[in-house]
Amino acid sequence: MPDHKFEVLGLGNAIVDVIAPAEDDLLERENLNKGAMVLIDEERSASLYGLMGSTTITSGGSAANTIVGLASFGIRSAFIGKVKNDEAGHAFSHDIRSSGVHFGTPFATEGPGTARCLVLVTPDGERTMSTYLGACQNLGPDDVDESLVKASSILYLEGYLWDPPAAKQAFIKAAAIAHAAGNQVALTLSDAFCVDRYRDEFLDLMRTKTVDIIFANQHELRSLYQTADFDTAVTAFRDENLLGIVTRSEHGSMVVTREETHAVPASPIERLVDTTGAGDLFAAGFLAGLVRGSDLKDAARLGGLAAAEIIQHYGARPHVRLSDLAAENGLALPL
Repeated sequence: MPDHKFEVLGLGNAIVDVIAPAEDDLLERENLNKGAMVLIDEERSASLYGLMGSTTITSGGSAANTIVGLASFGIRSAFIGKVKNDEAGHAFSHDIRSSGVHFGTPFATEGPGTARCLVLVTPDGERTMSTYLGACQNLGPDDVDESLVKASSILYLEGYLWDPPAAKQAFIKAAAIAHAAGNQVALTLSDAFCVDRYRDEFLDLMRTKTVDIIFANQHELRSLYQTADFDTAVTAFRDENLLGIVTRSEHGSMVVTREETHAVPASPIERLVDTTGAGDLFAAGFLAGLVRGSDLKDAARLGGLAAAEIIQHYGARPHVRLSDLAAENGLALPL
């Protein structure tokens, strides 16, 4: 593989996360599907925000969380995402750059404000998300920096990009540029409800080799193949002949290729606080291992380590340097 300026480039929704604890009855009163992500308008966003208690505010977005996690592992990382020239947009930009991520997407000067995701965390640690996409809806092909895509060993995309039509076009353009340059393309399926909306299109992306690496949790995988049986879904996944990674919460993860399947246990935790970002940070650890030449099982262990760190506190950004955490656990990455 040629030398690349960046090891992983993320393309995704640039969102400010607003996180607060909540009881289950609030979800019931507001007709929110526990554990799911739903798209809302600005009015609904303001209404829900008014019902939230004490909040934690951080920059977020699925792919952005993964890219910040990669930077924490010491991986040369970059991100493409759309924010407006407003207070939230400047906060997002400052936050992601301060994490060591290259972020050069120009601010939107008109149109809707910077996106925000309201995250309600129930006592069991499950997160329920209501997302106002705002400026994210205007991410389009013109925002794809061709030289940046070519300069990145792996392009990482989030399934949520399949919601706004212009972002979908940006997704396809970036994947084509990456493959033309001999780079790999990874996709996270993002959410079981997202899979329900775009099942056939996601399967087409896999079968046309638009993507090479797929991240899914067990719920998304069962939704993808419309089966309640996990083993049946894994068998179908194996037949796609790509690199597949399935997360299974406290049961760890599975790495699936046509030739081999590896089950890797979860990293132990002291206390579950908030599952926001668990899958995002798992992907960060796995990609960090993959791009630095770890074997697939060690890459999954790195993913599990990062996920375990993130679920023991509020927010989807690590509270420790993940490269140090990896070294402490015998999984130091080569420079």
